[in-house]
Order: sequence, then C-alpha cells, then structure tokens
Amino acid sequence: MRILGIDPGYAIVGFGILDYDGVNFTPIEYGAVLTEAGTPFPERLKCINEDIEFIFNKFKPDCMAIERLYFTSNQKTAIDVAQARGVTVLSAAKRNVPVYEYTPLQVKQAVVGYGKAEKKQVMEMTRSILRLANIPKPDDAADALAIAICHGHSFRFDMF
Repeated sequence: MRILGIDPGYAIVGFGILDYDGVNFTPIEYGAVLTEAGTPFPERLKCINEDIEFIFNKFKPDCMAIERLYFTSNQKTAIDVAQARGVTVLSAAKRNVPVYEYTPLQVKQAVVGYGKAEKKQVMEMTRSILRLANIPKPDDAADALAIAICHGHSFRFDMF
C-alpha cells in the first residue's frame, strides 16, 4: 500500500510518501510545498494544487492520510488552512483515492505510543521507524510522514 501523508497548511504543506506492507515502512519521498508570503491567496492555492497534482501523478498513492484540523484561536488562519486543505483533498477525490483523517493525538499515539508525546519525540520515532539517518526536514515533512505512519498502523489491510 502506498500512503501519501499530508500536513496541511498554506505557507508550507508537508508531504510524505511511504510504502507499507503491513510490517515495514519504506520511505519513497518527502518534502514540502511552499508558497511565498505576500502572494495573493488564490495564487497560493493554485500553487498548492499544482504541486499536489504533480505528487499524485508521479507517485500514484493508494490512499491519503491527512491531519484533521483543530484550531482554538486564530479564525483567519483556520479558514485559510482549511481552504488549502480542501485543495489537497480535492486532488485525492478527483482520483477516487480514499482520504483518512487523524487527529494530532491519534498520530502521537500511533507513532510514539503516547498521545501527549512532545513534537521532538514524534520526530525522533518517525526517523527511527523509517530507518532514516536524520530527522526529515522541514518539520512539516516529518509531520506528514508521521501521519502516514499513523495510517499504516491504524489501517486494516483486509478492508483495502
């Protein structure tokens, strides 16, 4: 199963692609889609869309795992991130690629085994699980890989 993990945002969208055989994860690619501050917001969404479309076309994931949004303070940021997230989800929907959502608590639980783990712990366990020499950069890419790992650990293959 090829999993595309997404850490949503509009300045930085982290992505990570993993193959998972039910036991082992194999990292395929990871990185971030970046948009420039000061660029009109519709243009930022277009950039995100084009780059995510490229990722889907190149890597052909079987499913997409994305962080469920949860904001308690800045409503403008929440709305903007939600719009960028929608562009990403649309790319999956256009290809009939199933989308699975996970909360930060679920990701921490799946990767570290503790739902209140610190970000640094999640990043180090992500590095370890994927047998990488270094913690993936930027942090958003590491987060996307953790979301993909969460899906691998949460998904039942007999349903696929």
